[in-house]
Amino acid sequence: MPRYIDVHSNLKGVKLSDVKEAHAKDLQVQDKYGVKFLRFWVDEGQGTIFCLSDAPDREAPRKAHDDAHGLLPDETYEVLEGA
Repeated sequence: MPRYIDVHSNLKGVKLSDVKEAHAKDLQVQDKYGVKFLRFWVDEGQGTIFCLSDAPDREAPRKAHDDAHGLLPDETYEVLEGA
């Protein structure tokens, strides 16, 4: 299954605790979209969130985010994992 990183930008004031709550909501709906959310990272200073997921296509993580909490990514990249 393809792997994606999506980027949520310009979220001034975002905190790790906020993203943990949103991630928990993602996990509740992920099966509905065939997505497996794996990890996330937060740059509080820049207001940026990075989400790693396995999904059937580029739109599936976006749809899951929209359903879970409405926080849509600005960019989504298909990535290949290296060592």
